[in-house]
Amino acid sequence: MLTKEKIDRLNFLAKKAKKEALTEKEKIEQKNLREEYLANFRAHFRKRLENIEFVDNDKIIQ
Repeated sequence: MLTKEKIDRLNFLAKKAKKEALTEKEKIEQKNLREEYLANFRAHFRKRLENIEFVDNDKIIQ
């Protein structure tokens, strides 16, 4: 999970990019934060999908 500080920084960079150009260093930082965020999101989502059980007529199907 991303820390609150990293999420806040990512949001700050996104807002700044809408108003003005980011420096190359900021663009790289934003790209890295986005990749980290998406990796965490995908891992969490995959775990949730793997824990889903379908029930049909009182039988558990995995």
